[in-house]
Order: sequence, then C-alpha cells, then structure tokens
Amino acid sequence: MEERLQKYLAENGVASRRKCEEFILQGKVKVNGKIITELGIKVNTDIDKVEFEGKPLTNNKDKKVYILLNKPIGYVTTTKEQFGREKVLDLVKTNKRLVPVGRLDMYTSGALILTDDGDFVYKVTHPKHEIEKTYIATVYGEVNNEEIDKLRQGVEIENYTTSPAKVKKIQYNPDKNQTRLAITIHEGKNRQVRKMCEAVGKRVMALHRSKIGNVEVKDIPLGKWRYLTDKEVKEILQ
Repeated sequence: MEERLQKYLAENGVASRRKCEEFILQGKVKVNGKIITELGIKVNTDIDKVEFEGKPLTNNKDKKVYILLNKPIGYVTTTKEQFGREKVLDLVKTNKRLVPVGRLDMYTSGALILTDDGDFVYKVTHPKHEIEKTYIATVYGEVNNEEIDKLRQGVEIENYTTSPAKVKKIQYNPDKNQTRLAITIHEGKNRQVRKMCEAVGKRVMALHRSKIGNVEVKDIPLGKWRYLTDKEVKEILQ
C-alpha cells in the first residue's frame, strides 16, 4: 500500500505529521538508502525500507492507533448515531475501527482521543488512574475568590462531591460580564465541569477541553487531528 512518507513516519511513532515534514526537509529520512528532502514522496509500505536518523522503521500493520482530535461544537462522540447528528468519527478518515476515549458533550469543543486500543481507553477513563483533563470555561458573571476556593475543594453535584480540582481565573470581561476559568479535573462524570460551575451559581456559556494530561490541542485547528507520538501515549499513561 502506498502512502505519503510523512504520514508513514507519524503512524510509526516518529513524531507528529508536521514535525515529520520538518525531519524530511532536514534530510533525516532515507527511503531505500536514499536521503529524501522533498515533501509529497510516497512509499510502498510493504516493500520500501524507510530509515529515520539511521534507524530502520518496521511497518507494523497491527500497531495501535492514537489520534488527537480538536473536536468542534455540534459533533457527538457516539460511534452510532440514530438521530442523524454529525459524529466525531466523520472527521477522521482511517481504515481503523476507532472509538472515542471518554466523551465530550455535543456543545463542548476540544481535545478528544480516538483509538483502537481497548486497554488505553480503560486506563484513561478509569478514575483510579487520575489522568488530568484541563477545560477552559467561560461563565456568566464575575467569579470571586470564595467561589474559586469551593471549586478547588470540591462541590456537591447530584449527591456526589467532586474531588479537589485545580482552578485558575484567567480573565474577567466587565463589558460582557463573563469570566474565563481554567479548570483541571481527573474525574469524568457526565457534564461535570458544567455542573461544578452551576454548583457555585455560575452558568457556563462556552466550554473547551484544552489538554488531556500534558497533550494540548492549541496547534490543531478545530475539526482537524493528528497522530499521538509514542512518547505522548506513554506520558498520558504515566
């Protein structure tokens, strides 16, 4: 099967596709013993020998896939949709059977991982592993220090007290009477951040998940995606 060289490098865990393009231009990649410095070259993944910095890459068709998507508002994270709504899987073109790792509600944008690795899904979504997710919440009204302290300590939502959270006030816009907060949690209750804000009397106007662990989506346009590197996958699971 033929595919672009930078895609092949990214799928084999070298780096993100954009970074792999830089490596090609820097002359760090060889195909069949020849240094490649042009983008757009295609390789036959069954027979071509590809090397990165002198080390051969082994094409593993059974290699698990980890994709980071910057989810737009309006897409649902279900794999099957009976109401005709657009799905996040419609944004990712691959021959792999992927599932979302956790969920973002239809009206929340941001970081969402898709994979075909069931063990990875379990580890990332199970509360005992305490993998942090950071959200940028825009709420109506000014948030005072007392309300921030309550969010940090844990609040009552539907007969459940949330675990302590990291909360930072980013900005208050007096013209719009809105506050932007960075809220980091490791739990995954349904609509948790929205309900936490409601518990201190603040309604969420917009919500964006900016990070999963230390992996950010700030350089990925809404609706676009890239492969996670092996290093990023390991860091998420640490």
